[in-house]
Amino acid sequence: MDQLLQVETLVLELLLIVSVVAIVGRRFRLPYTVALVLAGLALSIRSGLDIQLTPNLILSLFLPPLVFEAAFHLNIDELRGSLNTIVLLAVPGVILNMFLVGGVMTFGAGMSVPLALVFGALIAATDPVAVVSIFRKLGVPKRLEVMLEGESLLNDGTAIVIFSLAVAALETGEFSLVDGLVDFVRIAGGGLIIGFVLGWMVSRLIGQIDDYLVETTLTTVLAFGSYLLAEQLHFSGVLAVVAAGLVNGNIGQRGMSPTTRIVLFNFWEYMAFLANSAVFLIIGLQLDLPALLNNWTMILWAIAGVLVSRIVVIYGLSRLGQEIPLAWRHVLFWGGMRGAIALALALSFSGGLRSEQQTVTAMAFGVVLFTILGQGLTMDALLRRLKIVVKSDEKIEYERRHARALATRAGFEHVRRLHSEGLISSHIWENLRPIVEQRLRALTEAVQEALANSPEMETEQLVTARRESLRAQRNTLTGLRRDGVISEETYEELVAEIDLGLGSEVETWAASVMTHREVPDVRQLLLAIVQDRDLESAVSALAIRNIPSTRVQSTGGFLGRANHLLMVGVPEGRLEQAVEGLNQACRTRIEYMSSTVEVLPFPLPMPVEIEVKGATVFVFEVERYEEI
Repeated sequence: MDQLLQVETLVLELLLIVSVVAIVGRRFRLPYTVALVLAGLALSIRSGLDIQLTPNLILSLFLPPLVFEAAFHLNIDELRGSLNTIVLLAVPGVILNMFLVGGVMTFGAGMSVPLALVFGALIAATDPVAVVSIFRKLGVPKRLEVMLEGESLLNDGTAIVIFSLAVAALETGEFSLVDGLVDFVRIAGGGLIIGFVLGWMVSRLIGQIDDYLVETTLTTVLAFGSYLLAEQLHFSGVLAVVAAGLVNGNIGQRGMSPTTRIVLFNFWEYMAFLANSAVFLIIGLQLDLPALLNNWTMILWAIAGVLVSRIVVIYGLSRLGQEIPLAWRHVLFWGGMRGAIALALALSFSGGLRSEQQTVTAMAFGVVLFTILGQGLTMDALLRRLKIVVKSDEKIEYERRHARALATRAGFEHVRRLHSEGLISSHIWENLRPIVEQRLRALTEAVQEALANSPEMETEQLVTARRESLRAQRNTLTGLRRDGVISEETYEELVAEIDLGLGSEVETWAASVMTHREVPDVRQLLLAIVQDRDLESAVSALAIRNIPSTRVQSTGGFLGRANHLLMVGVPEGRLEQAVEGLNQACRTRIEYMSSTVEVLPFPLPMPVEIEVKGATVFVFEVERYEEI
């Protein structure tokens, strides 16, 4: 009983400390994680509060909610846009980091090669929690945030795998590159497969349930269960949680009610807040200042090795991926902070001599302390100096109005469902509905006004809406094929059209939608005969380029097959874009005689013939264009 009371008292003390630190940190504009470490360090000196930080405590209790929450909120489309760079940083980058840090520690600090590689592996995982919170506060480009957070999610699992391989090599004195690669693929691949399967199963189950308490419980089971199952099968538990969170966050949400999504987002935000708070506070409590001072030369070499390896990876290796602006590279370099994973791996290291274990632990704590305090406290200034901050007053106002509208709509839908289930009387519902509907209309108009004042935000919303629409269409087609409503051939044909839309330049499409109400300055008439199967793709390809077209059905004449005549109004200087669109859309070649022009009910000058991949088109000069 006394022991239970001590645990309860300790938990309450930690929660109270966390709350006070959050208030004080906000007051003095300190990054929250930095404030927690400083508070923990102060408490360890003055109060003697003793909490033992063990590897299992971090990896099994704190890590799953942190990783799952980050993966759950990561949009798969945004991740796909920078996937090449993220994978480069998270897999080859981590391996390169191990050898570079190991080299610095060997040739600079005189550490043995096996021990230096172990340290290089355990210190490779990044933990940009403080940086991401600054990103969200200041409003940096979303792609930059996704790159940093995506790298952290994947390199956690990579670092743990190569750390275990490095420790095994240290203990046995043997290392085989081929065996190491096979083990890496097996451990990482097995974890990803387990996470994807469990995430898909839970997502399907959530789609059949309409109870936010049960659905929230299922995601909790998924987060911790995927980690434990993968670890029991000797695969990567961290990568299993990453995969489970990505699948559940991108697929599972489609089957959730608005109430469930709100509850789930708030629940996992709170879980991540608690886990982060506990980890960084305990880091501060665990800091052993005498041990850090005794190993200060080794710590300086370790910091130098980490910074050098980060420079090589960010400014060198990442060039093999997507193009990244130089200012973004500076942020990615300075944002490579270390945190809980490095400490957990350092504390779990039991190889070598007792003194070597203490040295490795002290170096890990020293590097983590430097990155949290040094890089965490200066990131705000770096972002402002590089002029990467993009969160304008207009965007802040839009976010405020948009959030109000979404919250009001979610509350309205929830009350509507309660009424349909008989939990609220018709009298109350009929009195409440017009009031809420009027407020919703006012809030919607306020959001539209804010978007009208910011074309960039309007473009972003249009891009998101288009992607979600196409993804929903793809899911519907998958269901129709599964139920036998459409054949495999039809499915592949229709999915190819959708994938064409997903792969097109969405920003160009969004800009065309915003200007669609404007009458284009048409200077040429383009006539194209396309087959029936290519029609929708052709019209869509032209529409996303804001090029108007009119279709006229044809029996095919001497061709003996159904086709369509597309009459395309080409704005000045846009002929190349129109031809490019038809090239992408039309897959089947059609040959026919040029006398097709004679069927038109009005005289036209002699056309210019242009060939594209799937159609023959004719272009006429237009003196006057008018939409009817």
